[in-house]
Amino acid sequence: MCGIVGTIGNSPVNQLLYDALLLLQHRGQDAAGIATMNGSSFSMHKANGMVRDVFRTRNMRSLPGNAGIGQVRYPTAGSASSEEEAQPFYVSAPFGIILAHNGNLTNAASLRDEMFYRDRRHINTSSDTEVLLNVLADEIQRATNSIALDASAVFNAVTQMHTRLKGSYAVVSLIAGYGLLAFRDPFGIRPLCIGRLDTEQGPEWLIASESVTLEGLGFTFVRDVAPGEAIFIGADGSFQSRQCAAHPVLNPCIFEYVYLARPDSCIDGVPVYDVRLLMGDYLAKKIARETDASQIDVVMPIPDSSRPAAMQVAKLLNVPYREGFFKNRYVGRTFIMPGQAMRKKSVRQKLNAMSFEFKDKNVLIVDDSIVRGTTSYEIVQMARDAGAKKVIFASAAPPVCYPNVYGIDMPTRSELVAYGRTHAEITQLIGADQLIYQDVEDLKRAVRDINPKIENFDASCFDGHYVTGDITESYLDALEAARNSPKAIADRQKAESSDLARSQLHLQLASQE
Repeated sequence: MCGIVGTIGNSPVNQLLYDALLLLQHRGQDAAGIATMNGSSFSMHKANGMVRDVFRTRNMRSLPGNAGIGQVRYPTAGSASSEEEAQPFYVSAPFGIILAHNGNLTNAASLRDEMFYRDRRHINTSSDTEVLLNVLADEIQRATNSIALDASAVFNAVTQMHTRLKGSYAVVSLIAGYGLLAFRDPFGIRPLCIGRLDTEQGPEWLIASESVTLEGLGFTFVRDVAPGEAIFIGADGSFQSRQCAAHPVLNPCIFEYVYLARPDSCIDGVPVYDVRLLMGDYLAKKIARETDASQIDVVMPIPDSSRPAAMQVAKLLNVPYREGFFKNRYVGRTFIMPGQAMRKKSVRQKLNAMSFEFKDKNVLIVDDSIVRGTTSYEIVQMARDAGAKKVIFASAAPPVCYPNVYGIDMPTRSELVAYGRTHAEITQLIGADQLIYQDVEDLKRAVRDINPKIENFDASCFDGHYVTGDITESYLDALEAARNSPKAIADRQKAESSDLARSQLHLQLASQE
């Protein structure tokens, strides 16, 4: 999971891109980067860290131009947490292209070989984004019959890309001197939307992972980019689009609604907050079936993403709702921290249990999901340490039983607490008295209740169905082997060390305010 943004404006866009990345910070805290285009020249700055740490005044001054792209990243399966892997990526020919990507190519290894042996293109990092960029450059070169480039050639290139790429990809890119290109994979797994701002000098465009970015910067939400669609915005602000996939079908990642997206975003016609309320409705019904609600003294959310579901659970069960956990806003989201040790340490830095809300009570804790179980175990122990008499743990999402290969960092089966374990074993591992999971069909129904046009989802981490059709057992075995290689382990340990230093710095700053 990453956050991407691209813009074409009538004035310098460096500050706009910085502000956009702040609004997307929840989608990645490992690295950040901005590239701008001034005429036919690119400028770029990227590094590991949070947006506010990566960009200083001197960096911003070195990013001139009225067009640009940006990205916040966290590393996906097997990738390194290094500055070399930070985005955007650049290739000099043809024309000069710079690109940022949200998602994960499942055929990156075969494409890498194809690039080397057939196309004579060198891939310098282990990032699948660099592979994607070189495939785009190769197809643009094939589609261009002269020195000039037009939108038709760009769309033809994207059409050919769709036949070569497998996996999930939402992309923003700049072609030197020509404009901004954005496109989404034929399954629409990762989100992408379009915003417009009318000015006296003409329209300005903003394309981003989430609608909250557009609204937060004063742009009007126009629509979502359709699965398989490509958008080309010329340097003069002209807007063109084309469907470039032969058989596009919308299968949005359902985990976006559960956890990844901000609640004030709207993805594919579905307000995230409304889905989370409905998730609470369906979860409350299951809790009522499986436990005696009259014995529950209080319902508590784990801030922030589980609040809507917890409020509905409390309302429908007629149980008092309380905020028993206080969140330290200077510590990032534990799910997207690269290392297990770092996640475990950060739980107690991030949350504090207020004992007067727990003492001698039967507590129903509602969380958005349970992935590795590390956070859940720590939360249950915090509740007990604060004096809870009984702890019931409810997950607004179903059990995460399968690896996600489309850009979310849950890549190996051994890391998933629900994989190969019984319900009773999971309950024991997280230390709860009782564990209640949302049903997968109820989760899908919560989204369809709002937008019935969405018939299918990428819910692979819950149901094991991989919508791209190319994921085999051997592929998952290879992912697991890469994840557990000595180099990958060393990379994660290095990431944990640097993340710990950044976290301690943020805590120090918090204490000084």
